[in-house]
Order: sequence, then structure tokens, then C-alpha cells
Amino acid sequence: MSGATKPIPVVDGDSAPFWNGCREGKLLIQRCLTCGNHLFYPRVVCPHCMSDRIEWTESSGRGKVYSFTVARVPAGEAFAEDVPYVVALVELEEGVRMMTNLTGVSPDDVRCDMPVEVVFEERDGFAFPKFTPRG
Repeated sequence: MSGATKPIPVVDGDSAPFWNGCREGKLLIQRCLTCGNHLFYPRVVCPHCMSDRIEWTESSGRGKVYSFTVARVPAGEAFAEDVPYVVALVELEEGVRMMTNLTGVSPDDVRCDMPVEVVFEERDGFAFPKFTPRG
């Protein structure tokens, strides 16, 4: 086992509601009250219409694999025991995409458009959103 530790997020005013929601088992994303588009990653201005009228809303937590790669070489010593692992871009039902890891599936079985749902992995005082195959 390596002595390296995995990085943890820097929580700021823009991202605190997201991380607090994860701790409660909720995947929160933002929605613009002006144009109605959902947003992810957390921000203070809508990239679609430049409005600052943004609210937090709970995502369904369901989506599909938009794209992915299998890491067979660790991204640093802290990830050595995890290889191989899947880094995926998941498109949520709400239309936003988020970078994440897939769990509960062999890297060789992952496919684009695979239906997935959020699960939370607790580590170092955080609950990290990851995705696992649905059904």
C-alpha cells in the first residue's frame, strides 16, 4: 500500500451546496431561472444567457455514459491500487455532463450510452458521486 493520499476537493462558496448535497445522498445541480437550462459544474452565472438567477435543484441521478476511457496506468501513486478504473463523461437526464468514475462494472463491459445511476463513495469526509450501471 502506498503512502500517497488521494486529493480532496477545495470547497468554496460556489461548490459548497453541491458537496453538502452529496453528503446527504443527493446529486444537486444548478438551474437557470431565466432560460431554464441546467448547469454543471457549479458557477455564479449561466453560460447560456449570462443570468445570475440560478437555483440548486436535485438531479434524478440517472444518465448514460457519453464517453469514457479506461485508466490502466495510475494517475499518480495514490491511484495505483485502483487500476484499471473507468473515467467517464456521464450525461444526466437533465442534459448536463459530468466527469466521474464508474463502479460496479468491469472496465471491459463499459459502453457508450450505457444507462447509469449515481452512487456515493465516502472518503476523507466527502461523499464523491460516482456512477454504476442501472438495472
